[in-house]
Order: sequence, then structure tokens, then C-alpha cells
Amino acid sequence: MTGFTINGTDLLKSKALNGSANGDANGRSNNYIAEECPNGATSSTSNANNANNNNNSQQIYVDEAEVENRMKMVINEENYSYELIKEIADYFLERTSIRPVIGIICGSGLNSLADHITDIQAFDYKDIPNFPVSTVEGHVGRMIFGYLEGMPVVAMQGRFHYYEGYPLAKCSMPVRVLKLVGIKYLFATNAAGGLNPKYKVGDIMIVRDHINIMGFAGNSPLQGPNDPRFGPRFPPMTNAYDRHLVRKARKVVREMGIENDVHEGVYTCLGGPNYETVAELKMLRIMGVDAVGMSTVHEVITARHCDLTVFAFSLITNKCATDYDSSEEDANHEEVVMVGKSRQSICGELMCRMIRDLAQDIQQKNGKK
Repeated sequence: MTGFTINGTDLLKSKALNGSANGDANGRSNNYIAEECPNGATSSTSNANNANNNNNSQQIYVDEAEVENRMKMVINEENYSYELIKEIADYFLERTSIRPVIGIICGSGLNSLADHITDIQAFDYKDIPNFPVSTVEGHVGRMIFGYLEGMPVVAMQGRFHYYEGYPLAKCSMPVRVLKLVGIKYLFATNAAGGLNPKYKVGDIMIVRDHINIMGFAGNSPLQGPNDPRFGPRFPPMTNAYDRHLVRKARKVVREMGIENDVHEGVYTCLGGPNYETVAELKMLRIMGVDAVGMSTVHEVITARHCDLTVFAFSLITNKCATDYDSSEEDANHEEVVMVGKSRQSICGELMCRMIRDLAQDIQQKNGKK
């Protein structure tokens, strides 16, 4: 009998009743009986046998490898406690005098958004203690501190995706780091497939709302014990994308004269890395989705959990095929990166103007105090 402690609970496992290491009479292969006992329960064979003989004892059959994987997951969650995230934030604060107000996440092919930042101090992800590394083409993998339109900002040149093997909490962990660094606003960008038939390749969609498809399956960056130092157990999402910033974006778009190329819509994130089938895209369109990608939603959930004000836009890098006889070419990452580079100028100008207007608002508010 072996005892395991998972989040403070002893998980006792033994070979399945009347079974062997390779299987049992019911055809279970390499299974174990797992019972959760209160803390301090004795992990002895006699106690386990007594529990097995108790008709009221709930027996759950699990695979030994599954138990070990669960332990690894718990360890991984604990590695990103408030204290460790604060250590990462302190790493930056000790090395730069810049105290950013706005955090920017650059999507695939949109790394050049950071080129507008001046007086930069850059940190490669690989050099940041306890920080993941981005493995996707089009994601440089640097954290950049500096100034944009006179505002102190920090930009992530590269994000982390679920399909890279990172759990959602780890994909979103940098948002919490930026919160502890001092940001009040998060501006997120992404490359997305256009599902709304009105969208063209190269258009921009201001994210008005999202549908958390991965959350429907119980996969959330906020899973596990809640730390109130970050935010509440049950954060609302009805104003996930700030209405004031969306109105400001409409004004900026009119001033830029790009109304025909900019839309407002609903975004969703799927796990990837494969692109969607025609049937899946049809379902998403019926649900009201306008653009689909593989990021952003869990970052926004994490940002709102810790009370950051969020603005996001998607660059439409391909049109989604919702008909089996569609003439649209298959989606591919090379096209995503290429379109991102071709539209980097217009995306950069939109970002700069938004931050310039926001800076004016902040200065006016500070002037009134």
C-alpha cells in the first residue's frame, strides 16, 4: 500500500480486488482502488482493508500512471503560487526603473507592434527564472519594457498556447506577473480565422465579447484553489472587454478612415493545434462566433480575475471554410504570419492611437485629483 498526499488529502492506492498487476476479473487493466481519507489517516494495510470491507466506502478505479500524472499536475500548479509569481515580477522590478501602466500581448505575426516602443529594456523568456518559453513560429519570446506614446508599457513578444503542452493556468500566468509589475490595462492582440462572411483577410475585429468553448469542458485558467490576493473565486465576465475602450476604438477607427476594414465581434479560442473542420466551423457560426483562434480568452479571464481593464483585437489572417465545396484555401500558419507582417503598420497605428488617447484620459483624471 502506498500513500500519496494531493492538496492535503491522502490518496491511498492498492491493487484492485481479486486482480493482478496486469488486470482483474472485470477486465480492468493495471487498475487500482483509490480512496480519499482525511488528513492524518493512517496509510496502513489494515486500515485500507477495513475501508474496503465497508459497504459505504466509495471505491474509485484509477490507473497508477493517472495518479502519478495527477500528482505532477498538482506540483505544477503549486509552482505558480502567488509567492513564485511575485518572485518573477520582482525579477523585472529589480532590473528596470520602468513601471508600466499598460501590458501588451503581441499575437502571431504581430511582434512588430513592439517596434513602436522606445527606450526599451528587453528580457528573453529563456533568461527569466521560472518562465515558460514560446515554441511557435512568429513568437519572438521576449518581454519588452519601454514607452509608447509617452506611456510606460510592457509588451510580450510571444505568448503561450495550450497546444504547446502548457496548462491554461501556465499560459495565462504572465498576465498575473504583469499585474504584480504594476499594469492597470491589458491590450491583447491575436491572429484569427474570419468566420463572419463579411470579414476579409487583413481586416481587424475589435473583440466585443468571447465564448469560452474550452471552459464549457471545465478547462479554466482559474481552476484549483483561489488566491484572493489575485481576485475573487467567482469573477464576472459580463464586461470582459471594457466598453469605454471599445467606444474609444470606434473613434480611433473613424479618425484613421478604416471603417470598412474594422468590425466588432465575438471571438472564441479552441485548443488546437489543428485547424477546425467544416462541421465545427458551422457550429461555431450558429453559436454567434465571428472569429476563431487559439489564444486570448484564458488571458482575458485571468486579467479580469485580477481586475485589469481589457481591450483586444484580432487580425483576420484567413477566411474559414463553412462549406465543403468552398474555394477557400486550407488554413496554414505560414499564411497567418505573412498576413500579420503585411498588416503590421495598420495594427501598430491602431495600437499607438489607442494608447495615446488612453494616456490623455489618464492625465485628465490625474489633473482633476
